[in-house]
Amino acid sequence: MKKITVAKGDGIGPEIMDATLDIILAAGAKIEVDEIEVGEKVYLAGNTSGIASESWDTIKANKVFLKAPITTPQGGGYKSLNVTTRKFLGLYSNVRPCASLHPFVKTKHPKMDIVIIRENEEDLYAGIEHQQTDEVIQCLKLISRPGCEKIVRYAFEYAKQYGRKKVTCFTKDNIMKQTDGLFHLVFDEIAKEYPEIENEHWIIDIGAAKMADTPEVFDVIVTLNLYGDVLSDVAAQIAGSVGLAGSANIGEECAMFEAIHGSAPRRAGQNMANPSGLLQGAILMLNHIGQTDVAEKVQNAWLKTIEDGIHTYDIYKEGISKQKVGTKEFALAVIANLGRKPSVLNSVSYAKGNALVLPKYKRREPMKKDLLGVDLFVHSVTHNPNELAEKIKKIENNGIKLSMITNRGIKVWPDGFKETFCTDHWRCRFKPSDNTHISKSEIIELLKDALNENIDVVKTENLYAFDGKPSFSLGQGQ
Repeated sequence: MKKITVAKGDGIGPEIMDATLDIILAAGAKIEVDEIEVGEKVYLAGNTSGIASESWDTIKANKVFLKAPITTPQGGGYKSLNVTTRKFLGLYSNVRPCASLHPFVKTKHPKMDIVIIRENEEDLYAGIEHQQTDEVIQCLKLISRPGCEKIVRYAFEYAKQYGRKKVTCFTKDNIMKQTDGLFHLVFDEIAKEYPEIENEHWIIDIGAAKMADTPEVFDVIVTLNLYGDVLSDVAAQIAGSVGLAGSANIGEECAMFEAIHGSAPRRAGQNMANPSGLLQGAILMLNHIGQTDVAEKVQNAWLKTIEDGIHTYDIYKEGISKQKVGTKEFALAVIANLGRKPSVLNSVSYAKGNALVLPKYKRREPMKKDLLGVDLFVHSVTHNPNELAEKIKKIENNGIKLSMITNRGIKVWPDGFKETFCTDHWRCRFKPSDNTHISKSEIIELLKDALNENIDVVKTENLYAFDGKPSFSLGQGQ
């Protein structure tokens, strides 16, 4: 008997959770439920995180969390509970299977069967943003080697365990050569450890277009957080409906399972909602906790129900569907089909579906780190880069020279184009004229001189080389 934490959530959440639990318990799931309250009621009671501290204790004790959708109140000050949970519990891997159910659910892609594995903790979803000038706000994209290695290895281990033939990496490393470049580099390194699995890399824009047009050419896709969020919703929708998709959020100690759709408060309490997305999340949960026989029985019964044309309103289509049913009736139909298999759709076998056990990340030896220069980010309403350069050059000292100014990444000094539109946010790069190293004390002197010259420095970024390799971007056009 496995004790799990359950949250029934908001909107349609209680209805689809009740239906999901009825189905998996009828199938023989050996679980004991600890229910907690999360979401709108907790938010409106004054807790801006949407979850009480004692609920965290329950989740951490049980290690497995089945969560229905929640409603986050409108307005500022409320944090996304999904993002918070993923980060607090170290749920680094988001797994979303997206398979078409042709011809029983309408789709243009009858052969689609993709699993999207998305890094879940970092990237732009770190949520670190600052307004630095009147006109410019920045968001930091943070990519770590541990984050890349863990998610890429998970993708290959998933493919290996579930008999998948290919893993595809999506990045934009032709532009973001440092961040996305690291993800691609790690993918290539780890792919060599799995010679039996085909591997490939696509640039995210053309890769997304290819997936939307010809999804059957992909198998397992692994990518960064933001790309994976967008891709997985697109994949679920073109497979048939976002309402049919569930996801797993896997960490080294804990795991959370959910539907990918929202709480749909307009449909609450009407016995209309499709419980399939949360049920798919529960099936992933059953595989995760080793109850693969139950997971297999539930999935095949669900496929049989879809095949029988017993559909909720969201996927009901005249001429395809046989019977329009509510939430409770759909659950009863799945329960009635337990022990049966589909005859047209492919039945599933989870004989090898035990929880993936991945080694903990082993940290590498620190690299040799050399300080080569500094970028000073300056707020200036001067829109002429040549005039700005003359002012900035006044703080040069000890052979530390202004080497470049960019505006929104494009080089505007020296030899900029008058046609380039400039904002009030300027990156001013200082490096030693002899291309050696500088010290942090010299950077402090630059900042002191900038203060004396009334130069508004809003941010600095040190320019490092790691193991002798410069590890910072050039200006566009440099």
